[in-house]
Amino acid sequence: MVPHLVTALTGPINELEQRILESMPAIERWFRLEWMEHTPPFYSSVDIRNAGFKLAPVDTNLFPGGWNNLTPEMLPLAVQAAMAAIEKICPEARNLLVIPENHTRNTFYLANLAQLARIFHMAGLNVRIGSISPEIKKTTKIELPGGETLTIEPVVRSKRRLGLKDFDPCTILLNNDLSAGIPGILEDIHEQYLLPPPHAGWPVRRKSTHFKVYEEVSKRFGKMLGIDPWLINPMFSHCGQVDFAEGTGMDCLQTNVDALLGKIRRKYKEYGINEKPFVVVKADNGTYGMGIMTVRDVKDLDALNRKSRNKMAVIKDGQPVTEVIIQEGVLTNERMNDAVAEPVVYMMDRYVVGGFYRVHAERGVDENLNAPGAHFVPLAFSESTRLPQPGMKPGASAPNRFYMYGVIGRLAMLAASYELEATDPDREVYE
Repeated sequence: MVPHLVTALTGPINELEQRILESMPAIERWFRLEWMEHTPPFYSSVDIRNAGFKLAPVDTNLFPGGWNNLTPEMLPLAVQAAMAAIEKICPEARNLLVIPENHTRNTFYLANLAQLARIFHMAGLNVRIGSISPEIKKTTKIELPGGETLTIEPVVRSKRRLGLKDFDPCTILLNNDLSAGIPGILEDIHEQYLLPPPHAGWPVRRKSTHFKVYEEVSKRFGKMLGIDPWLINPMFSHCGQVDFAEGTGMDCLQTNVDALLGKIRRKYKEYGINEKPFVVVKADNGTYGMGIMTVRDVKDLDALNRKSRNKMAVIKDGQPVTEVIIQEGVLTNERMNDAVAEPVVYMMDRYVVGGFYRVHAERGVDENLNAPGAHFVPLAFSESTRLPQPGMKPGASAPNRFYMYGVIGRLAMLAASYELEATDPDREVYE
């Protein structure tokens, strides 16, 4: 299924697609050399926006929770990648414990857990799901809409290890982004691998750090391809002391929004783009589409009412927002059945294992689609097991378009790898 682009400004994207396809051997070698020096995150997903004149990642998630949205055709790829990822860390691994988010009643999220368990079971592991939620006090069986049953058990902590009552895993997979903080039960674990490491969670991680690193990666990649890195990089700035509830720190926000809108205007002028620039203000940590607003004019910030401020003040698990990233807004000119859509690329270890479209019928091309009412169309990547097809007219081949998305996804994953190295608490020991 080729995404339906409704913009007249597809020129630069088709040129970029052509450049990427022509440079495929050089690109794959470039990634190969990078992965010799750096360790990819265990798994990740990247939200991408395709404006027709620009293609850029807008968010990178290191605890992806939408594995149920991948097509069955993509499952073998995910299983192979899971094997590679586990082999690298614990080749003799037998038991894997998955620790989910604490809110375990969302059926879509539970279907994601079932799919993760299936992937690692097929990769040759005994998989159990253990919750650190105080609400899970005994083995709980949950019926899923498809007729499947999911079993969640309470995690047991011994002096130095984490497991279940009768299950001692060598590897623990976190599918919990630790928004509420790193719980004590996960600290000081010995001789067990905790993946991803706790410093990949939101208590430590910042989007502004990620996009600073991504900016450097896109510059190097752009130089290799001979393109302006702006075509694949969203500009951004950061405000460190904001209190939406009290209305303090708004001057920093206004200054940065104004400056970034000016920078985008200049780029649009340079490329002859006749669109209205906008920025997206979002919490610098946290996910789930909370704490996000679109700003098209700095005057909009003066008019923020209490309801809008309250929506920005708190994110998942009731965490207050004190830092924000102001990111260049990237339009999405993709449609699925006339509804606005954006591709999401899923990766495990260093491999792209599939993806889907996040689709929202009630949102505009310049709005956040990760919101209630969104649905997912997994068909989009169903053909991507076929390799790219050189010689096809740009924009006419689904595998080519999805190869390009995979390249952008991997650039964001590489930035996450650099980011995790820089924030690793054990790093000082080796330096």
